[in-house]
Amino acid sequence: MPFYHKLGKIPQKRHTQFRQPDGTLYKEELFSTIGFDSIYSNAYHINSPAKIKEISPDVEIVKIEEWKEASLRPYHFRTKLAKKDGDALSGRKPIMYNNDVVVSICRPEKQMDYFYKNTLCDEVFFIHEGSGTLESQLGYMKFKEGDYIVIPRGIIYRLVHDTDEARYLIFETTGPITTPSRYRNEFGQLMEHSPYCERDLKGPEEMVTIDKKGDFIVKVKKGEQIVSFHYEFHPLDVVGWDGYYFPWIFNIEDFMPITGKIHMPPPIHQTFAANGFVICSFCPRLLDYHPLAVPIPYNHSNLDSDEMLYYVDGNFASRKGVEFASISLHPNGIPHGPHPGTVEANLGKKETVETAVMMDTFRPLKLTNFAKEMNDPKYYLSWNEDESTVQINEDSN
Repeated sequence: MPFYHKLGKIPQKRHTQFRQPDGTLYKEELFSTIGFDSIYSNAYHINSPAKIKEISPDVEIVKIEEWKEASLRPYHFRTKLAKKDGDALSGRKPIMYNNDVVVSICRPEKQMDYFYKNTLCDEVFFIHEGSGTLESQLGYMKFKEGDYIVIPRGIIYRLVHDTDEARYLIFETTGPITTPSRYRNEFGQLMEHSPYCERDLKGPEEMVTIDKKGDFIVKVKKGEQIVSFHYEFHPLDVVGWDGYYFPWIFNIEDFMPITGKIHMPPPIHQTFAANGFVICSFCPRLLDYHPLAVPIPYNHSNLDSDEMLYYVDGNFASRKGVEFASISLHPNGIPHGPHPGTVEANLGKKETVETAVMMDTFRPLKLTNFAKEMNDPKYYLSWNEDESTVQINEDSN
């Protein structure tokens, strides 16, 4: 993160004696990135974080099953009716992936009764439905619908939802999630033209220190393996920390859309940057104000990117047949654009109320067998007048 944050009790100087009430030393832990050359945080534990009680001999292997018969075409996946399953980790259903990112949906039916740490990947949860608390060793954060929760690699956490319905879109990425560099000045501060600022970014709010003995499990993922580590003390035994490395939240409603006299290109919606892809937010906004403006997207061939769109809420002016939690995928090189009749229907409109999350990748995406189960096989025909009409009638029944 491009700003400093701290919670709890910390000594005045790093790497100096910091004593507990009984006179023993707190155990300092450095979270460092790119060796010791990039952002970091220092945390202070009651117990040594290196003290492991037991490592389970049973190793979970996470394999993504590729939909090998998937061909080159536009796709529409109807995830609205995905069944509840597992928790915020075990309930993930991968939909698409490449070497840079895995995109999953999740409708957890139960709570996590353990903690989790991803050692190789940053994670982003988009909270489509539900609310709750992210519990981590760096503090607690309340989350709600519309929140992006950014969890850097190496953070121990669990998601606890307090609603019956919970629906997440999850990005798991091999590189760090950052604010786009063009939004920041040389000091890392978000600039005036950025569609959001530091006031909109929420770090850990409450330092919760749990000094408790027992058998506590942290599931640790590295690559395809998930290994259960057992500790005799609670993993949230940190009394304080400071630095630039921590989980944080940004709500999609705090994104301030950039508008123009004529239709603006998708990069103006960019919210996050990552290795090999970007995440964008489409939010309610005023439309173009040129007297002859065509206020919905033009046909385009995105020659270097696969484009995924997750439909959150509202009326999608350029699309017919999509619904709550639909996912569309338009592979690079295949033109896509407004459905028949939508251009004429939107001429003269002044605003749009749609909300969606978009991802553009710079390497081709593969599809999974979960995607196959949710596939709308006729979607690629929906730009034909007759097929588009059939699709709308089917959706209204």
